[in-house]
Amino acid sequence: MSNQSDWLPRSRAEQLAMAGDWISVCAAKLTEWNIPGSALTELTAIRDAASAALEIARSETTRTPVSNARCKEAFDALTGFMRDFKRRHFLSPPLLDSDYIALGLKPHDSHPTPSGAPTAHVMVEAYLVGRHELGLRMAYVDGNPNDPANKGYRIWYKAVAPGEAPPADPDADLPKSFFTKRRKDVIEFEYGDSGKTAYFAVQIENDGKKGNWGPMVSALIP
Repeated sequence: MSNQSDWLPRSRAEQLAMAGDWISVCAAKLTEWNIPGSALTELTAIRDAASAALEIARSETTRTPVSNARCKEAFDALTGFMRDFKRRHFLSPPLLDSDYIALGLKPHDSHPTPSGAPTAHVMVEAYLVGRHELGLRMAYVDGNPNDPANKGYRIWYKAVAPGEAPPADPDADLPKSFFTKRRKDVIEFEYGDSGKTAYFAVQIENDGKKGNWGPMVSALIP
């Protein structure tokens, strides 16, 4: 799993929605932003291919390891193209804040807020999203969610098969992680992880400074 801390949504549904917004907004801005029509046509085709692959991979009748792999390849192509599209066409023209918001991007902040070391404790509340996907909601055990020191969340996790010993120490037993700045996010597991139990623990991160561990929680991977 990639470590995403930037503008690209983690959920495939949200990635498709963002691509759709880009297509709609850019169709009206081709001349103003000097975007080649061929680039928008290619984005549309890649978005449509990813949407079709996701539908096949989620269907009970067509879902197989092959369709799951093809879905991943289609979304790798979509997100890779979107990153390149943003770099080529959204950073050069003088976009207004309203343009960034319409594209689903965060306007540039020229006045960063100073912050100190994080002190809050956070735990994950997991909920079902789709096959091999769990939604994760950050729940504050203590501390102020609006404290500028709480800039992001490092979510550590491990998928444990039935009969395996559950992790006891997050420092030693949770080997995988990803970083997010969102209070709600989505984690996608491998095809073979379905039926396993995922264990999670969270540390708040802020410019290299790490907070204390939140409580370890678990959820069944669909």
